[in-house]
Amino acid sequence: MKNRAVVALFVAALLSLPALAQQQPAASTSQDQSSQTATSSSSGSSATGKAPLQYESRQGFWGKVNPFARKKYVQRQTQPIRDRVNELDELTAANTKMIKDVDSRAQQGIQMASNKASEADQHAVDAGNKATTAQETATKANTRLTTVEGVVSNIDQYKSTNQTEIRFRPGQSVLSQNAKTALDQMAEPLKGQHGYIVEVQGFSSGKGQEAIGTSRKMADAVVRYLVENHEIPVYRIYVLGMGNAPVQTTTAEAGQKPKRMSGGRVEVSLMKNDLEQLATSSTAPAPAQ
Repeated sequence: MKNRAVVALFVAALLSLPALAQQQPAASTSQDQSSQTATSSSSGSSATGKAPLQYESRQGFWGKVNPFARKKYVQRQTQPIRDRVNELDELTAANTKMIKDVDSRAQQGIQMASNKASEADQHAVDAGNKATTAQETATKANTRLTTVEGVVSNIDQYKSTNQTEIRFRPGQSVLSQNAKTALDQMAEPLKGQHGYIVEVQGFSSGKGQEAIGTSRKMADAVVRYLVENHEIPVYRIYVLGMGNAPVQTTTAEAGQKPKRMSGGRVEVSLMKNDLEQLATSSTAPAPAQ
């Protein structure tokens, strides 16, 4: 009986050792955590806003490894670590989302700034083109104004561009076919033109008023043909009967006596100023841009 009692006490002691080993580390762990929590609260908080996990400086009966640890004990020891890992995962996900949002807004801002810069560049190019066009227009207008001023100042300055001589038989004032052909060649290009006058001077042999009248009749025949057949306005024609006035001598004949014509003739001179040139330049098509 005594032997059985000793054996039973020994077995009971062996079975109670694990329970005592689990309780002693738990108590020491809670004491260490409370002391270290107070220390960490005074020093600062972690990224999650909570105090960092504390390392167990004191160990239990079995040391770091407890061969008789129960599942609940292990879960209770690892639960704070799992909670902190989950919190860190959530914090990392939130930070990643925030970084993505910031990056997206930054990319949108950069794109908007690039679009605004491109639009400003296009406006600058358009403004430069308009300024160039305005400068060209102003230059053309200035050139045109200078040309107009020159034409206006010399509007009464006519220059002889074509001269035709019509011959008449003595005592006649009827135009021959050769005379009509010569007048046609001179008058055809005048249709639609401006800035010209036609000077008609009649010369006739004889003396006094009789010669003047005859020369006037020949000149009138030329004027009548130009007005009726070529529709030249009468206000553009200046006619004068010169009678038996001497023929004007050229430079080579200077110093000689003036000659008098035998028979009748009419000198038709086409005189032009710069107005026709101005009208031609104003109706010219603008160059393609």
